[in-house]
Amino acid sequence: MHVTTLDRAVLLRGRVAVYLLFLLSGMAIGTWTARIPSIKQGLGLSEGELSLGLLGIAAGAIAGMQVVGRLVDRHGSVKVMLPMAFAQAVVLILPAFMPNLAGLAVALFAFGAVHGTLDVAMNANAVEIEQAVGRPIMSSFHAVFSIGGFLGAATGGLLAQAALDPGATFAVVAAVIVALALWAARWALSLTAHSAPTGSGPATGGGGGVLLLGVLAFCCMIGEGAAADWSSVYLSESLNSSDGFAAAAYAAFSIMMTAGRLAGDRLASLLGPVNLVRACGALAASGLGLGLLADHQIAAVIGFGCFGAGLSCIVPQVFSAAGRRDPARAGKALARVASLGYVGFLSGPVLIGGAAELIGLPRALAIPALLALFVALAARALKTPSFTK
Repeated sequence: MHVTTLDRAVLLRGRVAVYLLFLLSGMAIGTWTARIPSIKQGLGLSEGELSLGLLGIAAGAIAGMQVVGRLVDRHGSVKVMLPMAFAQAVVLILPAFMPNLAGLAVALFAFGAVHGTLDVAMNANAVEIEQAVGRPIMSSFHAVFSIGGFLGAATGGLLAQAALDPGATFAVVAAVIVALALWAARWALSLTAHSAPTGSGPATGGGGGVLLLGVLAFCCMIGEGAAADWSSVYLSESLNSSDGFAAAAYAAFSIMMTAGRLAGDRLASLLGPVNLVRACGALAASGLGLGLLADHQIAAVIGFGCFGAGLSCIVPQVFSAAGRRDPARAGKALARVASLGYVGFLSGPVLIGGAAELIGLPRALAIPALLALFVALAARALKTPSFTK
């Protein structure tokens, strides 16, 4: 596509619009996470009851992802993602006003459905923008999501310290989300008309190719879920570190993941997505594996940091490849890949916990390292007509 000076300005605004959506999506998740203890205390829930309520988010997200692919392919990503951006503000507020566990589960189902639908639609639009720009930019969108999550969690924590109740906290952040969504609505760019016609994708772009990309997302998200729930436990219980130092493991993972995503676009342009995913999978596998073998607190923190850096660029490149396989059916492909990834994120902690009962936590944590190695070996699945290195 030839891009004039005016076109570049339009593309830049469209790119900023997608950044805003990733930012507000991350903020919603981060803010909700920060106020979970207050919601739990306010409803008098036990840990088990809270876990049941939280399943609503997962169920809603997976349900939303089953529908959104067809909507995006039929109506275009912009017509789906913008209403969902505004809806994100509404469903963020709802959980604070539920009177019991059943109401909380319903509110969280709505939250998850909106979040999952927005996730697929904005990633589909990001693929369109990336194709128009003509070089890899997907990692930067996911980096902004991580930044949004941090900002949301920090805001939620600060407002909790200021003694604001969850309802007021969610209302404040919802107002910011609406402002960001209004800005995105002004600049959002639909490039559906420039997409390739149906059936123009590569021969390998059928269901099997997309399914393999989904498996790669599943493997990576197992690692993300495992790091979130088990990294601190590993340092605390297996390496006898203090609770404060144990938290450094997930902090290192999160910081390095964000840093990796900020550098991901430049690396993808330099190496190509296939080579980048090979290198990232190898880094994740070797970093975590060596950190576990060292059996030392500092080595473990470094290992989880390398694991985060390695995983950082993989899912953005997988999403980009899924959307490029057949632009006319990008929504369906992204929905399938995102669904499998989300299942991996949810099942990862359970898988590691079950394995830890049988073989011990250090050996169980080797599972995500092995899965990262599999991703590195299967990286050729990302090869598409664009960005084929």
